[in-house]
Amino acid sequence: MKGLYYQQNATALEDMFFLQEMDNVSPPSDYHVKLQVKACALSPINTKLVSEVMLEKESVPVGREVAGVIMEVGSKVSFFQQDDDVVGILPLDSQESGLSEVLWIHEHNLVLKPEKISWVEAAGAVRDGLSAYTALHFLAHLGPGKSVLIMDGASPFGALAVQLSQHTGAMVIATAYNHEDKQYLEKLKPSLARVLDLSKSKVDLAEACLEETGGLGVDIVIDAGVILYKSENSITKSQPLPHKHDIITLLSVGSHWVTREENLQLDPPDSHSLFLKGATVSFLNNEIWNLSNAQQGKYLHILSDIYIKRQHLNVFWPQLDEPVPLYEAKVVMEMVQKNETRKKQVVQL
Repeated sequence: MKGLYYQQNATALEDMFFLQEMDNVSPPSDYHVKLQVKACALSPINTKLVSEVMLEKESVPVGREVAGVIMEVGSKVSFFQQDDDVVGILPLDSQESGLSEVLWIHEHNLVLKPEKISWVEAAGAVRDGLSAYTALHFLAHLGPGKSVLIMDGASPFGALAVQLSQHTGAMVIATAYNHEDKQYLEKLKPSLARVLDLSKSKVDLAEACLEETGGLGVDIVIDAGVILYKSENSITKSQPLPHKHDIITLLSVGSHWVTREENLQLDPPDSHSLFLKGATVSFLNNEIWNLSNAQQGKYLHILSDIYIKRQHLNVFWPQLDEPVPLYEAKVVMEMVQKNETRKKQVVQL
């Protein structure tokens, strides 16, 4: 039984990921279930976070977004039964790779998968769905009538954030990084308020958003990274990013800026502008729920609601590529880590 692992001290990307045979692991506790994995989604590894949290580990399991069938339950498991279809995210300190055919996972990391949702769709939506839900509801307090700007709206995360915003009754503006992304966003139903193609230099993000909102500004901004200094060129980034001053300019009074830029730096003039607008800045950390169990119930509620909305309300349709066989997992994971894929990559076991 093989699993994919990340080597922390690797000197080259080609040596960063490796497949390794795993021994049959015994159940860690009476609260664990034995899962037969049907699909596992791949997401980039935050190498900085992993190095800070897992200092003593040389290798870390890869593939944490899993969907499968429960084969066996521990004596104290109360949420699930044998043969239940489930989906969830392995904890950050998991010893097992989600690309294993069989693994043990604590019941508090899983929720039931509706029958009508495929294994690949279930695994492909769980992480980005959780991030979109966290950004819009938990951090930005999304509500009907709000105006929302979602950067890189055609990405796997952006697509789910757009869908959730539209479902809630918000006016959505999204940015695209190329013509294909723009076409995808323009075909969404209901139609977005506006799609801005940032690959065209003539597009002024702040001006376009202020025009769309009658000069009032945007209530919620979900970025995909920003340029911090004027000397920093967006060409050095993998995508054309806006400057942080553009984001601050287009914010409305009492607005929420949710950033995925973990190294965001605000100078005193920036802070003063945010102060005058009464705006808040929140950081979207994908691992916030796994780093603390203080709100485990809310975490499981969010996961469950993702699939309820997907089944009954036509929300949370993931941007999926063709399923990947297990023998191609290492090569595909290297592409994911280098941000060379636009759609969500899911390994079908």
